[in-house]
Amino acid sequence: MLMLVDCSNCLTPLQLPPGAQIIRCGLCDAVTRIAGASRSLTSPPPRQSPSSSFSHAPSPFSHTPPPPPPAHGRKRAVVCAVSYKRSRHELKGCINDAKCMKYLLVNKFKFPESSVLMLTEEEADPFRRPTKQNMRMALFWLVQGCQAGDSLVFHYSGHGSQQRNYTGDEVDGYDETLCPSDFETQGMIVDDEINATIVNPLPAGAKLHAIVDACHSGTVLDLPFLCRMDRNGRYIWEDHRPRSGVWKGTSGGEAISFSGCDDDQTSADTSALSKITSTGAMTYAFIQAIERGHATTYGNMMNAMRSTIRNTDGGGGGGIVTSLISMLLTGGSLGKLRQEPQLSANQQFDVYTKPFSL
Repeated sequence: MLMLVDCSNCLTPLQLPPGAQIIRCGLCDAVTRIAGASRSLTSPPPRQSPSSSFSHAPSPFSHTPPPPPPAHGRKRAVVCAVSYKRSRHELKGCINDAKCMKYLLVNKFKFPESSVLMLTEEEADPFRRPTKQNMRMALFWLVQGCQAGDSLVFHYSGHGSQQRNYTGDEVDGYDETLCPSDFETQGMIVDDEINATIVNPLPAGAKLHAIVDACHSGTVLDLPFLCRMDRNGRYIWEDHRPRSGVWKGTSGGEAISFSGCDDDQTSADTSALSKITSTGAMTYAFIQAIERGHATTYGNMMNAMRSTIRNTDGGGGGGIVTSLISMLLTGGSLGKLRQEPQLSANQQFDVYTKPFSL
């Protein structure tokens, strides 16, 4: 059962992830420490008048914490990039993916900058680095207090993997996983946990979009339906609901996931130019589809993304922009990429009539 604690500063109820001894409030940025396994908290700071500013330790990102967002119609995002610096697993494009995604959310889709939580290894705040515990806490924060009208986004760029499933809930016999920066010592985050944390609690009227740029990510949110699309844009919805009857849907809300590839494929991390311009192929294709005006429907989005990745050898004209995209996605030597972005959802819909929006 989830444990609720009150923020030590603004008293907002917070869902404490299992095993966590400390939690940061997503509204006022205060840190609350948990004494043992009980609801005991450290002494809160002195109460202040409504007109005074917050007096807890300043965030390295903002000297004046923003006021709490309105309780309805909020936009909130977790943008997570794991580059595994100084390890044999190092990726070059993930940090750039995260920065580009935040820019897109803030400038194109009007997400408040204060409501976009970044987890990268570049962050000075240790609570905003992509460790397993921090990623878990960020996912809890994403859905905290979610209501009808809210729009949530989870973007992940990093390694993905698989592990054997012994419950019979997976069509292919494997759970999909995300790899935090400390996965070699703390373990991976399994799709079952992701589903239970950010999919299952979604109330009616709320929507969640996940953009997961990782290997083996086709069904990483464990959503009930996968859109199987061929190269001509024809599609059918595959039923991935567990035979055990375990509920993998929402509590009335809408959950849609764009993933970098199928469960049995890998996603490319390319470094053709410099470290600044290295990028995940799927993230680049996702942003490009929006910037080029293809984000009218989910079907058009998928076709545009797949076309970009499929045609990485160029030859289609378009001058310097096409050449740049080709270089980014091929690394100058890989030729055509062997990955196909996937779309999954908590319910079936017509991908060519449903408008795309974040």
